[in-house]
Amino acid sequence: MSGCFSFRMSTKEINRFVAELPEGADYAYYEIDHRKMHYISTGTENVPTVIFIHGSPGSLSAFTHFLKDSTLRRHARLITIDRPGFGQSNFGRSVKSLKKQSQLLKPILEGNQDNPVILVGHSLGGPLIARMAMDFPNLVDGIIMVAPSIDPELEPEEWFRPLLYSPFFRWILPKSIRVSNDEIYFLKEELEEMLPLWKNINIPVSVIQGGKDTLVPPANADFAKKMLTETEPRMILIPEMNHFVPWSNPELIKEEIMWHINDHQKPLLHSHN
Repeated sequence: MSGCFSFRMSTKEINRFVAELPEGADYAYYEIDHRKMHYISTGTENVPTVIFIHGSPGSLSAFTHFLKDSTLRRHARLITIDRPGFGQSNFGRSVKSLKKQSQLLKPILEGNQDNPVILVGHSLGGPLIARMAMDFPNLVDGIIMVAPSIDPELEPEEWFRPLLYSPFFRWILPKSIRVSNDEIYFLKEELEEMLPLWKNINIPVSVIQGGKDTLVPPANADFAKKMLTETEPRMILIPEMNHFVPWSNPELIKEEIMWHINDHQKPLLHSHN
């Protein structure tokens, strides 16, 4: 059962994917705070870096199809990463705090600080990239939030979350589901902690949201527009679209990536101190 709900590629599948990329790629990791953070990167130096961050549950495989895109590879270095507790990044060992997850991802920002860095986050990856922009303003140049869970008032009060967090159910749940529940159970208070920090985001922001999203209320997009007072977010609202944008409408994400790279490349090239 655990294998069926892992939401990740095996090491063999990852190695095969990396080998099949036309211009090659690196499947690598770095160590921080007694953890290993795994990622795949492809592309050249001296171009903007685009970092993809998946939702919950999930893994770096959520964005591997973007690494195959020849247009994106020509214009950017592309990185997809396993968030803490998912994929090959200490699978099953959850990190409930978005601030802590942000800190664990800081080295990959620092490793690419010589060029503009654009973050793409889907679902729970949305508030995480917002948190990274809040915590490390000199290391992030643009963010693209895709169906993001960011408004604490819109977080559902699901009766089963405390039950799944109890010791018995935590023991029997598949690891990916357990880590996901750990994150979602504490997400409301994590989002509340971020409320006074939204005004610190003054970089280009895109928000992509579907009107038929049954997992993340579409009103989260309204929250983004209200809270981002120091920048004018680009709002891409598609009435007929659901939650699974990276797979159903990848062209929307690609278009926003290219907008951040091309149309606003000069504002992105600020000095990193």
